[in-house]
Amino acid sequence: MKIAIIGTGNLGKSIAKGLITTNAITTLYLSKRNTDSIAEFEGYKNVFITSDNGEAVKNSDILILAVQPAHLEHVLQDIAGLITEKHVVISTVTGFLIPKIEEIIGSDQFIIRAMPNTAIAVGKSMTCICSNALGAKRIKIAQAIFNRLGHSLVIPESQMQAATVICASGIAFWMRLIRASTQAAIQLGFDAKEAQELAMYTSEGAANLLIANGHHPEEEIDRVTTPQGCTIEGLNEMEHKGLSSSLIHGMIASYNKISNIKKEQL
Repeated sequence: MKIAIIGTGNLGKSIAKGLITTNAITTLYLSKRNTDSIAEFEGYKNVFITSDNGEAVKNSDILILAVQPAHLEHVLQDIAGLITEKHVVISTVTGFLIPKIEEIIGSDQFIIRAMPNTAIAVGKSMTCICSNALGAKRIKIAQAIFNRLGHSLVIPESQMQAATVICASGIAFWMRLIRASTQAAIQLGFDAKEAQELAMYTSEGAANLLIANGHHPEEEIDRVTTPQGCTIEGLNEMEHKGLSSSLIHGMIASYNKISNIKKEQL
């Protein structure tokens, strides 16, 4: 694949590293106004660094836009005349809707939005993808890219705000749960390093059980709980204190916040 990443900041660099390490590229153009910040990619075979977005567009078929939200409209206006019927345009910019992209570059282009999370840096992103009508014909290309960097799911654009809360903000929610488990382990006698190790790898194991088996979480819970045992005692105490309710209410609060921000921007 001939790919260009326009705006190679933290997210762009993470995507680039994933594409390079998984040999997903024929050529890769990385554009940034200040190329010193992406000098680490110099020397990689078939990887080209440029400050000229036009050069990157002309030499690529897939354009991954990873600029700051405030810069996307200007960047799109600059490259609109260079985008042809061969290009697939993938925007990772939060809150910039497909109809707005179509207004600038045209609805006759393959336009896709992708919403990865910060775990893309370690190849474990949960990335949600949507597209315009024409982009649906190329959506498997976007999936192929982001499946190399974790897992992807195609959803309607109307669900992208909710997905932002569940997947992007969700990283922070899960970090807080891991931190709480770490604090409990310290109180139960482990030192801080051991406590975090226990919490991290236990949460990883729980997720991997569901991924590998396709079970409902309650099925795996039933495998661990025994009558009058310590696990059910702990679970019930957590529920009495509102664990599930707090997590659900927190996610809904985040969704309401992002919805209000969107309304203010309209």
